[in-house]
Amino acid sequence: MKFLENPTRNLFFTGKGGVGKTSVACAAAVRLADAGKQVLLVSTDPASNLDEVLGVPLGQHPTTVPSVPRLSAMNLDPEESAREYRERMVGPYRGVLPDAAVASMEEQFSGSCTLEIAAFDEFSKLLGDPDATGQFDHVIFDTAPTGHTLRLLTLPSAWAGFMETNTTGTSCLGPLAGLQAQQKLYQRTVKALADAKLTTLVLVTRPEKSAFTEANRTRGELAELDVQNQHLVINGVFRSTVDDDVLASAMHSRAEEAMNAMPDGLVGLPRTIIPLTPTGVLGIESLRKLGSVTAVTSSAQLENNSDETVDAALASIKSLRELVDDLAKAGHGVILAMGKGGVGKTTVAAAIATALAERGLPVHLSTTDPAAHIAAMIAGDQLPNMTVDRIDPVAETASYSQEVLARAGKGLDEAGRALLEEDLRSPCTEEIAVFRAFANAVADGQNRFVVLDTAPTGHTILLLDSALAYHREVLRQSSEMPESVQQLLPRLRDPDFTRVLIVTLPEATPVHEAAQLQGDLLRADIIPYAWVINQSLTPLTVTDPGLQSRRQHELPYINEVVQQHAARTSIIPWQAEPPTGREGLNRLTATVST
Repeated sequence: MKFLENPTRNLFFTGKGGVGKTSVACAAAVRLADAGKQVLLVSTDPASNLDEVLGVPLGQHPTTVPSVPRLSAMNLDPEESAREYRERMVGPYRGVLPDAAVASMEEQFSGSCTLEIAAFDEFSKLLGDPDATGQFDHVIFDTAPTGHTLRLLTLPSAWAGFMETNTTGTSCLGPLAGLQAQQKLYQRTVKALADAKLTTLVLVTRPEKSAFTEANRTRGELAELDVQNQHLVINGVFRSTVDDDVLASAMHSRAEEAMNAMPDGLVGLPRTIIPLTPTGVLGIESLRKLGSVTAVTSSAQLENNSDETVDAALASIKSLRELVDDLAKAGHGVILAMGKGGVGKTTVAAAIATALAERGLPVHLSTTDPAAHIAAMIAGDQLPNMTVDRIDPVAETASYSQEVLARAGKGLDEAGRALLEEDLRSPCTEEIAVFRAFANAVADGQNRFVVLDTAPTGHTILLLDSALAYHREVLRQSSEMPESVQQLLPRLRDPDFTRVLIVTLPEATPVHEAAQLQGDLLRADIIPYAWVINQSLTPLTVTDPGLQSRRQHELPYINEVVQQHAARTSIIPWQAEPPTGREGLNRLTATVST
C-alpha cells in the first residue's frame, strides 16, 4: 500500500458504501502496528463493523486488540456520544437548579441536533486535541459512507460559521456557551484536516463506473474543503486466470473498462491497487494478507461445493421476478430497500420499480440516500407509469425553512424573526427537513407504489428514530404537525402497507449487519417482508479458481439468511453486464431461480 510508505499521522478512509473502506483501513492499521507504531483505529460510521473484522468487542473508548500489539480501536457511537454530551451539559445543574429547570434542559438536549454535535464533539477531540491521542503515532479513521462522511467533514465549518454569525446567543441546542467553549477545538480540527503534513485522505473505490464517479465527486468536494492530500485505492480488482470461463472474462473486462474510463480528476492521484480476495476479509490474518497475492481455495476444499449442496441452498429461494409477483398483489403501498452501503439497494429498488411499472401499476421511485445514484441506474429511461426523483437535502431544507418562517414567523417583531432565522441556519435543520420529506414520500403510498432506496443502515435507523425528536422540534416552532409525520410510524408498522426488503451480499459482514438492522426494525415493531441476496455466484457455473473459491465462501452465509433470518428470500445472480437502464434492470427480474 503506497500510502503507507511515508504515512501522515492522520489517515482518513472514505468512499462509496461497500467498496471495502473498513477492510483497507483495518489492514493499514495492522500493518503500521506490526511495523512498531502505536496506532488508534476509529470508526465514525453509525453502521460500523470494526468489531467483526478485528474480532474484538469495541466501545466508545480505545480498546486494545490482543492479537496485534500496539493497536487500539474504538467506535464513535452517536447515541452514546449524545448521552455523555447531554450529561456533561446538564449534570452540573442537578441539585442546583429546580427539578423543572433541569427537566427543561434535558428536553432541550434530547433532539437530533444533540446527536449530531455530540458525535462531532468526540471526533474533534481525536483530531483537534493533541492530548487526546498523544500516546499514538497514527490515528486512522474508518469513516461512514460518502454522504455521511461529507456531512461530518463539513461540520467543522458549519458549526464554526454558525457560532461566528450568531448574534443572539442561542441555537437549536439552547445557549451557545457550551458550543463556543469548543470553538477553538473545532478550528484546530479544520486546520488539521487541511494540513497535508498531518492528514491523508484515502479514497477507496471499486473498479466500477459508479464507484469511480462517486470517488471523483468526493475528491472534488473535499478539495473544496482544502483537503488536498488524497490517495486513491482501487479495491477488489479481478484478474481472470482461465480462458474458458465466460463470467470470469466478463468480470475482468468490466474492471479493465472501468479503470480505463476513470474520471480525469482521479487519474492524477497516487494510487494503490488491491486484488480481489478469494474469500472475505475477516480476522487479523486475512487483514495481513490484504493487497498481496494469496492462494485460492484448494480443490480438496472445494469438494463440498457440489451441485447437491448448491441445490439444497437454493431450494427455498425465489427469483426477484417471483418476489415482484408477490409484491404486485397489494396494488399500492411502500417498498423500502434497506441494508449496508454498497450491497445494491439502488439496483434492487430500481429493478422492482421498473418491473411493477411494466405490469401497468403506478410507481414512484425515490431515495433518501445522500449519495443517491437513482438517475444513473435508470439511465434516462422512462416508463409511462413511473416517476423518479430523490429527496434533495438542500431543496428540502430551503422549503422547510420558508414554511417555518411563514408560519411561525408571522406576527414576530424584527428581533424575534431574526432569532428564528438564525435558529433555522443551524446544521440540524437539514435532518428535520429530510425526515419530513421521507414521511411525505411514505404517505404517497396510499395511492400508488412508492419504492424507496433508503440510505445505508446507520443513517436509515437514525432517520427512523428521529420521529420523537422531530415532533418536539415542530412543536417548538409551531403548534402544527403534518399528518404524514403523525401517521409515519403506524404506516411503517403496517405489514399490508409497508414491505421492507433487506438487501445483502452473500458475505459475513453484510449478512451480520443486515441481521442487526432486522433486530433494530423488530424492536421498532417493523417486520421485514423479505431478504434479497444480491450479486451471488452460487446460482452460476464458474471454472476460474478464484471465483470458485468465492462461490464456496458464499454458501454458509446464504444458508444463514434462509435458516436464521428471513421469512422469504430472493437471490440475484452476479451480472456479466452492469444492470443499468430499462433493459439491464429487466434482466434482474427476468431471471428464474436455479
